[in-house]
Amino acid sequence: MTQYLLLIFQDEQRVADIPADEMNAEHQKFIAANGTALRGGNALEPVATATSVRPDGAGGFLVTDGPFAETKEQLGGYYLVEAADLDAAIALARQVPMSAGGVEVRPIWALPDNVG
Repeated sequence: MTQYLLLIFQDEQRVADIPADEMNAEHQKFIAANGTALRGGNALEPVATATSVRPDGAGGFLVTDGPFAETKEQLGGYYLVEAADLDAAIALARQVPMSAGGVEVRPIWALPDNVG
């Protein structure tokens, strides 16, 4: 089995129009239907709460408020899943509630056991 990260991208302005209890209910249905494949997941606070850290080219770092890049859709959350292959991970991704965006499926590159 391979682990995949299902990255949920959404247009925050459009998602803001969806009642939170409705959105939570949809995600609870997904979790209930796919609990055996889920290894973790969380929603993220809005992109306005982001802080970006970048090398400044002189050996230091530049810390700024806001996201790393301006985009139409923002990373709103993720699920870590375990699936037999990419097709099975895509089948899970199709079930993720995503009324205003999409899901990117990425295989996890496992770090050596002595890291973390």
